[in-house]
Amino acid sequence: MTKLVTTVEETTTTKTMRALVKEERGFGAALKEVPVPVPSRGEVLIRVEATSICGTDVHIYEWDAWAASRVNPPYVFGHEFSGEVVELGEGTKRLKLGDRVSAETHIVCHQCKQCLRGQYHICKNTKIIGVDTQGCFAEYVVMPEENLWVNPEDMPAGIASIQEPMGNAVHTVLASDVSAKTVAIVGCGPIGLMAVSVAKAAGAAEVVAIDVNPYRLELARTMGADVVIDSRHDDVLERIERMTDGDGIDVVCEMSGHPVAIRQAFEMVTAGGDVNILSLPVKPVEIDLTNHVVFKGVRVQGITGRKMYETWSQVSAFLSSGKVDVRPLITHTLPLERFEEGFELMRQGKCGKVVLQPRGTN
Repeated sequence: MTKLVTTVEETTTTKTMRALVKEERGFGAALKEVPVPVPSRGEVLIRVEATSICGTDVHIYEWDAWAASRVNPPYVFGHEFSGEVVELGEGTKRLKLGDRVSAETHIVCHQCKQCLRGQYHICKNTKIIGVDTQGCFAEYVVMPEENLWVNPEDMPAGIASIQEPMGNAVHTVLASDVSAKTVAIVGCGPIGLMAVSVAKAAGAAEVVAIDVNPYRLELARTMGADVVIDSRHDDVLERIERMTDGDGIDVVCEMSGHPVAIRQAFEMVTAGGDVNILSLPVKPVEIDLTNHVVFKGVRVQGITGRKMYETWSQVSAFLSSGKVDVRPLITHTLPLERFEEGFELMRQGKCGKVVLQPRGTN
């Protein structure tokens, strides 16, 4: 039996906790009382201070085709969070009680060819917390010690909770050299909005934000976009052609997943340019491979997760230097019991990042 080491009285007396549970295969979720998880060897228990809603969580909440093919209710979902280490399982070495942490959400095998090459972010056997394992929409969560990143003491919990998706933005943008180049961010969801700021901080000459949501296009301006294009009303390709004198965009970061937007990404990129794709289209997308990739000599990169832990270091550097300010992106902070409001804001696109606090707002 695993021996637990703790000096935090609360964790020894609390037997159950509030958690947001995906109860069944269908729309919605429920706030339930569930057992507090117990850390095994090499794991720690974290008291969750803030947890943010991701697009993946919305897929699970809505129960779309992807969710139906991937997750197995009932379970606690959610994967973006920050919190305090309150209990240590046997064999933990690096963390101490009271550390404030965020989590790399990809739990990797360390055995596949990719892991042995140090390419942990593309581990063939990756499990994602809140998707394949119990998640963090709860008062407590257990994580492997190796997956935890220690935050500065003065970092607000809400900002600490969105470092994981910010890592997606950093990985997508920095997959290419963007210094002194034109960069287009196609799709201004929360990660796309962070990518706008990351591209500016990384020295992009001009950042173009493209979306159909006026609320998020305004946020894109706030995050540093030089040009915003509302593709409901503007001819995106014509605007890009005019602003680049017909040359096209140097680096296109595709964040939308929409088939039309993806095809436009390949049309707008300059010959010899880069298209970095983070989005997850729900169906196969048809593109003109001959004319828009091969003959243009375009480099295409699929982006998954974050490089462990190179990207986390880059995220920390952007935040600590002040080069990237994500505060405007956190538009709503709600207690956990108002989760339905938070998910509805996400579904309607009337928010930036929605942060839930399991112990209520301060």
